[in-house]
Amino acid sequence: MPDEKPRILTGDTPTGNLHLGHWVGSLENRVKLQDAYDCYFLIANMHAFTTRADKPAEIRASTIEIVKDWIACGIDPERSTFVLQTEIPAIAELTWYLAMLLPFNRVMRNPTLKTELETKGLGDNYSFGFPMYTVGQCADILIFRPELVPVGEDQVAHIEPCREVARRFDQMYCGVDPQTEDADYVKAGGLFPIPDAKIGRIARLIGTDGVNKMSKSLNNAIYLTDTFKQIKKKMGGLYTGRSAMDEPGDINNSLFQYVRAFIDDESRVKELETKYAAGDNIGDGHIKVEVAEAIDKLLAPMRERRAPYEGADGDDKILALLREHTAKANAVAEETLYEAKKAMGLDFGRRTIAVV
Repeated sequence: MPDEKPRILTGDTPTGNLHLGHWVGSLENRVKLQDAYDCYFLIANMHAFTTRADKPAEIRASTIEIVKDWIACGIDPERSTFVLQTEIPAIAELTWYLAMLLPFNRVMRNPTLKTELETKGLGDNYSFGFPMYTVGQCADILIFRPELVPVGEDQVAHIEPCREVARRFDQMYCGVDPQTEDADYVKAGGLFPIPDAKIGRIARLIGTDGVNKMSKSLNNAIYLTDTFKQIKKKMGGLYTGRSAMDEPGDINNSLFQYVRAFIDDESRVKELETKYAAGDNIGDGHIKVEVAEAIDKLLAPMRERRAPYEGADGDDKILALLREHTAKANAVAEETLYEAKKAMGLDFGRRTIAVV
């Protein structure tokens, strides 16, 4: 309907608590866009099994922790819908249909997939389901027919196959002219919008090792749950390459990425840049403490919002919330799946999904 909000779909794979890299890369955008968009946020707990099928308890615990982190960040369950991937059967079914529209070689050329194979040291020892999750991500997105997908820079490559398969479906089954502009596919009779990626304000936040992107697996992350003491300690270990406080410093180093990312006062940022570049008696340690204080100012309200969900009672609250949201998510997903099957000549009846 014309008065409906445009829709967003994005999410996270449950691998542990979220960190500052997630915040500046995607979470911050999600919080800001809640009023203007109909937001669906997906916990990809099915995809977590592609590399950790032997750790179901760990995946379940991380699933609950991610929802706590979302709420702590400011994602409002009253304004946004949480989608638990394993409880939306339409995703798995749509994955199967979309897999017929993406050549295997195209799936394996996905640069993000290649990077994960390398970083996780899987070589040729990965499950059949591992490359399949690339197609599954397309289904995760398209089942909710969003216009926008807020993601970090490293996930942009995953959006392109989604855009490709949406075009192919709309052309093959909905009769959309291949010359149609992406923005006009639905107007031209397509079922799926061609979604755009929206990158966060910092595409790649360097971790506390000062070299690599912030990552749990590299042990260089500041988590959204960290205390000031933990933040200060981690910032203290940030490598900058500078040896003395009277030595001119590089204001494009890892430390100053944090300065510009987390110190809100622009005049103070400029002052620090000027003094640091000139070697004007300002040490790395002083700036690191100031950044740690700024990060703590950001995270303190998150810790407060998270507090009511700690402990066993908190876990129960999250599970009840997920069951409630699953009903809404299934209604939307089943409608999309029915329309897709109708376009494919497979509309032999509607179904309803109940989670109890």
